[in-house]
Amino acid sequence: MPDNPVKGDGRDAQEEAHKRAPASKPHSESFAVLAVAVLGVVYGDIGTSPIYALRECFAGKNPIPATPENVLGILSLIFWTLLLVISLKYMVYVLRADNRGEGGTFALIALLRPEQNQQRRSRRALILLGVLGASMLYGGAMITPAISVLSAVEGLQLAAPALHSYVIPITVIILILLFAVQRHGTATIGAVFGPLTLIWFAVLALLGIRGILMAPQVLLAINPWYAVRFFIDNGITGYFVLYAVFLVTTGGEALYADLGHFGRWPIRKVWFAFVLPALLINYFGQGAIMIAEPSKTIHPFYHLAPSWGLYPLIILATAATCIASQAVITGAYSLTRQAMQLGLLPRLTVAHTSADARGQIYMPAVNWILMVAAIALVMAFRTSGNLAAAYGVAVNSTMAITSILAFNVARERGGWSLPAALAFLIGFLAIDLAFLGSNMLTIPDGGWLPLVIGAILFTVMTTWRRGAALLAQQIAATTPNLETFIGRVTNEQIPRIPGAAVFFTGRLEQTPPSLQKLVLHTGVLYQHIIVVTVVIEPIPTTSRDERMEFTQLDIGFYRIVLRYGFMQTPNIPSELRACADLGLALDLDGVHYMIGHVDLLAGRKRHGMVIWRDKIFSFLARNTEDATATYHLPAAQTMTVGLQVGI
Repeated sequence: MPDNPVKGDGRDAQEEAHKRAPASKPHSESFAVLAVAVLGVVYGDIGTSPIYALRECFAGKNPIPATPENVLGILSLIFWTLLLVISLKYMVYVLRADNRGEGGTFALIALLRPEQNQQRRSRRALILLGVLGASMLYGGAMITPAISVLSAVEGLQLAAPALHSYVIPITVIILILLFAVQRHGTATIGAVFGPLTLIWFAVLALLGIRGILMAPQVLLAINPWYAVRFFIDNGITGYFVLYAVFLVTTGGEALYADLGHFGRWPIRKVWFAFVLPALLINYFGQGAIMIAEPSKTIHPFYHLAPSWGLYPLIILATAATCIASQAVITGAYSLTRQAMQLGLLPRLTVAHTSADARGQIYMPAVNWILMVAAIALVMAFRTSGNLAAAYGVAVNSTMAITSILAFNVARERGGWSLPAALAFLIGFLAIDLAFLGSNMLTIPDGGWLPLVIGAILFTVMTTWRRGAALLAQQIAATTPNLETFIGRVTNEQIPRIPGAAVFFTGRLEQTPPSLQKLVLHTGVLYQHIIVVTVVIEPIPTTSRDERMEFTQLDIGFYRIVLRYGFMQTPNIPSELRACADLGLALDLDGVHYMIGHVDLLAGRKRHGMVIWRDKIFSFLARNTEDATATYHLPAAQTMTVGLQVGI
């Protein structure tokens, strides 16, 4: 790891940049082309919920009788859930809270300026709550590929019951292939995502229409009285089934996280014009076939297809679930990189799979962890119905946290009045908590899993952030500021040798510990000493013009501050090339890069973390990606200087 972990310093530059940035990115493509792309990237996850969501209400952990009254009640709940949670909360309100056009949990955290007002307990608690929400998303990222692919393959049991024993092996093979192709990037396979998803939603609508014609009275379910009567008739049993109703919203957080890819208006238009109608028509069609033929409750989605169309539907559903899984997997890569840039996770290897699209990345460690987790979930839970009990807790928790964060952003950055912001918070948080209560009842049946995953990742993120801060303080206490060091070099007349060397420090005025250690052991300095500080601002991107701050100091010393957004990857040699225009012409093939490798001595300091957290931080630090790869440094020109620091 470098001399000092680096993170954003919370300066007002990010606020000014936010004000200058557009709310959504411009696109030159026609809306039709853009709409197809939005379908493939944004709506893959929520678009596969019809395969299992309604079925789970009547054949899940807490099944209810498939009477016409119950079917209409459940359909009414689904209708109003999609309207209130996805259409109103996310499409109308939450999508307005963008951080320079980017969305997601980390964007909300960044908008709250986490580096400021840390002395206030309420502020620290709010930021930690956001970190917990992000941690819970990983649970959903592990479960989504498992439940999506498994639910699609389970359709084979209808077409050929004798194939029941092959469902698990086929699912595992598909998952292995899905994760194996990730290293090639999404550019090639992404070209078919949009058109396939377009076909998928069209088929959803057509199948739904076919079902509605069997029992048109299902359209009465748009009346909210049927939802109210459902709870009156079923009492506490009706509340238990809310966890299954909530499954229709899975993918809602992805809508917000994908804001930066397309902007809010394309996402909204595609939702209201195409996706929402297709989903509602399909759910109502499934309800109609259950009323017309109650024996088809187990898999109402597949029963919508005519007998000749069952196998093609299974193939299409499998492809659609792979697309949904692909979106979640790549989202996990982006989430992890943003966490790294915000100082919440150690550096991991990030491979860029496209020269044109900055967001197309591949992270081997994340990929293989997700693959092992998804396969283990399939082997352990065996059916998509069992997995459904574990699915909702992770997504629902994040949605509730999003409501709280969005309330604070509306007050602090949006200029909302307290009554208006409270109306938002109370209204939507009440819905979130109602669903969360039902989801919590599934904890014994598997809902504990995402909670454990979230707790582990929350511990890792907070430990890394706290340990990095303690390490930075300890290094700062043992190294002089740069001006003092330059004065020492002058006074002691330390010999200079030809060439240029780059040193890294996390604090602007601090002497890099590796520079101090190198002078101590060699007694010489290069002619040009370039001290680089990389600052990751809590905004997604910075422009070329606002990125570099160049200062020429005395006796051949230079200070460079590079400001990147948390969605960008530093490239030091590329930035040094631009120094020629600022008066520092360098032969980049002859530049030496000095990286400080810190050997942490855990448990040596009385004021810090408990010993077990020290050991976690030390383990993470030892296994973090080398700064050579992080900063794109040429390995042949990089030297490591060892340092020992107690935390």
